[in-house]
Formats: sequence, structure tokens, C-alpha cells
Amino acid sequence: MRGYRALARATARAALAYRFSLLLGMVAVLVQLVALLAVWHVILEQSPMNGFTWPQMRAYLLVAFAAGTVVSILGDFRMAFRILDGDVALDLVKPVDYQKARLAESLGGLWIELALISLVVGVTLAVTGGVDLPPGPGLALFAASMLILVPLKFLIVYVSTLACFWTQNFMGVQWARLAVVNLFSGALIPLVFLPGWLATVAQWSPFAGLTSTPALIFLGQVDGREALQLVAVQLGWVLVLWFGARLVWRAALRRLTVNGG
Repeated sequence: MRGYRALARATARAALAYRFSLLLGMVAVLVQLVALLAVWHVILEQSPMNGFTWPQMRAYLLVAFAAGTVVSILGDFRMAFRILDGDVALDLVKPVDYQKARLAESLGGLWIELALISLVVGVTLAVTGGVDLPPGPGLALFAASMLILVPLKFLIVYVSTLACFWTQNFMGVQWARLAVVNLFSGALIPLVFLPGWLATVAQWSPFAGLTSTPALIFLGQVDGREALQLVAVQLGWVLVLWFGARLVWRAALRRLTVNGG
């Protein structure tokens, strides 16, 4: 455990050392949040749409912002470049599990992300008005959903980055992941705005757990058994992706051996 804690602390120190890069990334996400708030305010100011009022959509977008910000100091570019350059071979000789080590790195910057989220959400609420919190059971399920979101998001980013063992460039992999995640997670628009069949597919995919599930629970649009079911789907995908990532890693190692890495 000592090695993993050291990796987590190193990630936090690196994020604080490169504060400008961290803030630049936060500004990019903040600009998207402001733009979405402005667009949806115009759309929903007069009347609700698909069950969303303007205050509900504002709360949805804030949850989406928080969900999109956590586990963003993962260093997927660093991991990708080490794979593409062959430096990943040096990681293999370290006395730590590769997958757990990358998870430790992603958790290392979590407290920084939570501080930034609290600041942005607090300022937004102060300017635009408060939001209604769900009742006790709903708030507990929302907290559980946000907690499960952390390993789920890590695994989606981690598995997609492992694709660099088979590709020559990471940018295409990243763009494809961002496009799929933004659509199927509900980060850009709630899944209810998608065609029925596509919304159903998205809801049962691992991506819905990144935004839609915690947001719907927070808004109270799902409760009781349905909310528990959505959280169970989140947890199920964490287990599937965790062990699935192990299989992908084994295949990647064989690829590395073939290339003489």
C-alpha cells in the first residue's frame, strides 16, 4: 500500500506544481458549463421540456459539471505517451500492480478536484440561486452514485488508453472516447432527449453512470427501486470493466512482447 500512497501523493504534487495547466483545463470545463447554462435557460425559461424545468436543468448541469471534473487529473496523456514511446516497460519492473497504480494516481488529485468543484458550484449557486436537495434516502443514493462514479470513470479512461498498444496515435482514441462519453452519458443533453431506442441503450451502458444516473437521482426523477437499480448497474459495470481491463492488459503485454518492448 505504501507504493500506491506514494503514487497518489506524487500526482497531487504534480498537479499543484503545474497549476496553470490545471486551471486552464478547469476554465475549459467552466466555459462549457456557462454556455450550457445560458442555452438551456433560453430554451426552458418559458416552459418545461421532457419533464425538465429550468431550475431542474440548472441542477442537472451542475451535477454533470461535478461528474465531469472528478478523475480529470488522471494523466491519460502521460500513460498514453509512455505506452507509445515504450517507456511502459519501465513501469513493468516496479513492484506494484499496473492497473492499481494508475488508479492510485487518479485518486491522488481527487481532493484538488473536489475543492475546485465546491468553489465553482458555490459561486454558480450564489449567482443563479439555490437548488432543492433530495430527501435523506435520495441524498444517500446520490452520494453512493457519485462515489461509484470515481472508479467507473477511471476504468473507462484506463481501458480506452490501453488502446495505444494497438494504435500509433492517442488523439484519435481520446476524441472518440470524448464523443461517445459526452453523448451516452448525458453530459451534453439528458438521455430523455435522445430517440427512445438510443436512450435505452445509453441508460444500460457504462457511460450513463458518469452523469445521467447521479443527476436523475439528485433531481428525484428516479427514486426507490429504480434508483437502486441504476446504482446497481453502475456497480456492475465497475466490476465488469475492472476484470475486463485485466484481460485487455494481458493482451497488451503480449503485443508489447511481439514488438520486442
